[in-house]
Amino acid sequence: MSDYLVTAMTADGKFRLFAVDATQTVSEAQKRHDTWSASTAALGRTLVATGLLSAAELKDKDDMLTVRVKGDGPAGLIVADGAANGTVRGYIQEPHVNLPLNVVGKIDVAATVGKNGLLAVTKLLAGGKPFTGQVPLVSGELGADFTYYLAKSEQIPASVGVSVFVNADNSVGVAGGFLVEALPGATDEALRKLEENIKTLPLVSEMLRQGLKPEQILDRVAGNQKLMILDTKDFAFKCSCSKGRFWKALRTLKTSDLQAMIDEDGGAETTCRFCGQKYTFSAQELEKIISEK
Repeated sequence: MSDYLVTAMTADGKFRLFAVDATQTVSEAQKRHDTWSASTAALGRTLVATGLLSAAELKDKDDMLTVRVKGDGPAGLIVADGAANGTVRGYIQEPHVNLPLNVVGKIDVAATVGKNGLLAVTKLLAGGKPFTGQVPLVSGELGADFTYYLAKSEQIPASVGVSVFVNADNSVGVAGGFLVEALPGATDEALRKLEENIKTLPLVSEMLRQGLKPEQILDRVAGNQKLMILDTKDFAFKCSCSKGRFWKALRTLKTSDLQAMIDEDGGAETTCRFCGQKYTFSAQELEKIISEK
């Protein structure tokens, strides 16, 4: 079964909740970027959180957002794009990071990302100008960092949980997450009870490995509150790159640079950083680009 994301609301209208099984999505990213365990967990958590944030924040089909995580850990820069249609894409600067497990025997995402740095979210809404909000990293574990972003930049009391289980051969076992945001009618007492319940939950990856579906994870997150399912949609890794886009990019280069590619290499090869797809341009195609300039 393909990955999917569920949106729900508590029956009392106080909370909106999202949960996603992103196992195949993160697995696709792992294969495309050949990430090792720690990098897989860091990139995977970022992709999951980006997808959840996109579901919560984007309304129009053409809306998009970009997440940039830059800590002082060995992972370097992590970038992810999310779209309103449930697709994400992303990359990590250093894909080959594999660190010792942390004190509780889990992948040390905090050490991989680093605890000093920034989380920035840029929204490009239909018909508007890009807007960026950013906050300092508070843990490097990413779930807490996205929670902090929503509280400080968006002024939304929220809780974000993201988790990736990586197998011994670096393949992805499971990946997923949840996001809960308080709506205007939520009281401090309701917030406290929900937070206390969330603290008792196992990792999302553990729930997925137990066979729970996103709807069941939402039931666990909500505790004894009745939920109304609002929407269910597919979730996937999908890149918007194309040879045409790289063609346009090559047209921005100097004619002398394009001619050098023809004379020295007999053509050119470009690679999309987000998905690893390669596009080749023959000498004849480069000559056509020069003629277009």
